[in-house]
Amino acid sequence: MVDFYPFFLIVFSGVLFSMLSIRTHIPWAVMLVVGGIIFGPSFLGFIEINPTIDFIGQVGLIFLMFMAGLETRVSQFKDFKTSLLLLAFINGFVPFLVGFGAVLLLGYELITALIVGIIFISSSVAVVIPSLEISGLLNTKLGQSVIITTVLQDISSLVLLSLLLQSVSPVTEVPLYVFYPVLLGVLIALRLLIPKLRVWVVKIATGSPDLFQLEFRSTFLMLIGTVIAFELLGLHPIVAGFFSGLVLADSIKSKVLKEKIKTISYGVFIPTFFIVVGLRTDIGVFKDIGNVYSVLALIIFSLVSAKYLSGFIAARIVGFNKLESSFFAVTSLPQLSTTLATAFVAFNLGLIDEVLLTSLVILSIVTVLISPMLIRTHSDRLKNS
Repeated sequence: MVDFYPFFLIVFSGVLFSMLSIRTHIPWAVMLVVGGIIFGPSFLGFIEINPTIDFIGQVGLIFLMFMAGLETRVSQFKDFKTSLLLLAFINGFVPFLVGFGAVLLLGYELITALIVGIIFISSSVAVVIPSLEISGLLNTKLGQSVIITTVLQDISSLVLLSLLLQSVSPVTEVPLYVFYPVLLGVLIALRLLIPKLRVWVVKIATGSPDLFQLEFRSTFLMLIGTVIAFELLGLHPIVAGFFSGLVLADSIKSKVLKEKIKTISYGVFIPTFFIVVGLRTDIGVFKDIGNVYSVLALIIFSLVSAKYLSGFIAARIVGFNKLESSFFAVTSLPQLSTTLATAFVAFNLGLIDEVLLTSLVILSIVTVLISPMLIRTHSDRLKNS
C-alpha cells in the first residue's frame, strides 16, 4: 500500500488535470506540471517522490524525447533551403548569447550560464504544430519554415547539450573528435539497418494472429536497444531518446502502430514525467530567497525579448514581410519539452539550483500559455490580409 498510494495519486493527478486541461483549453503539459506543484511537497504535500515514481519519471523523460524525435521526419527537409539555416541560426544564436549573458549577470558559474543559453536555443514543436494546424498555415511556406527552423534549433540544442554533458559528466572516455564521427556513423547504420529488421520481423510473423502485437513489441525492443546503443556511446539518455526517435521516424509506416506507441507514451510515462517536474518545483523559494523574483523576471524577459526580436529580424532578412516575420517570431517563443528535460537533467546533476529550475518551469508555463494566443491572433491577421 505504501508503494502504490503515491503512484495512485500520480495517475489520479494525470487524469484530473488532463480533464481540467480540456475544460480550460490550457495545454495539458502545463496543467500536469501545475498538478505536480499543487499535490507536491511545496504546496499540499500529498505526493512524495519515491524510487518507483522517480524511475517512471525518468522513463517518461526518455519517451518524451523519443516522441519528439519520432515526430521529426528527415523527409521534412527535402525542400530545405539555406535561408532557413540562416533563420534558425539567428533565432537560436542570439537567444543563446542573451540567456548566457543574463545568467552570468546574475552571478552564476559559466557552466550554469551555458546550460541556460542552450535551453534558450530551443523552441517547442509540440506547441507549434497544433497551433499551425488550427490556423490552417501548416502546409504553407511560412508554416513549413517555422517547423523546419524549430526542428533545427531543437537538434542543435540537444547536440550542444550532449557536448556539455560529455565534458561535465562523461559516460565514455572516447575523445570528442572521435565520438561524434562514430555517433554519425552509428546513426547512419541504424537508419539503414532498422527498416530491414522490421521487414524481417513482419515477414517471419506473416499469417500469425499475433502479427501486430509482435510488430509492436519488436518496435519497442528496437527503441530500447537503440537508446542503450547511444548510451554506450556516451550520450545522455534524453539525447539518446531523441536520436532513437529520429532513427525510427521514417521506418514506422503504420499509423496504427504509431498511435499505439503514442498512446502508451502519452498515456502513462510522459504525464508522470511532467508531474514529477511539478513535484520537484519548489515554489517555496519565492518566500525564502529575496532576489528570486529578479531571477524569474530576467529569465522570462530575456527569453521572450531575444526570441521575438531575433525571430522578427531573421525573418525579415530572409524575405518575409512584417506580419509574417512577427508571426514567425511568436512561434519561436514556446519552451516545453527540451526546456523541461534539460532543466530536469541539469538540476539532477547539480548544474542549476532550485531558483533557476523553478524559474525555467515557470518560463515554460508562461510561454506555452501565451504562444497559442499570439499565434492565433497573428494567423487571423494573416488571413485578413
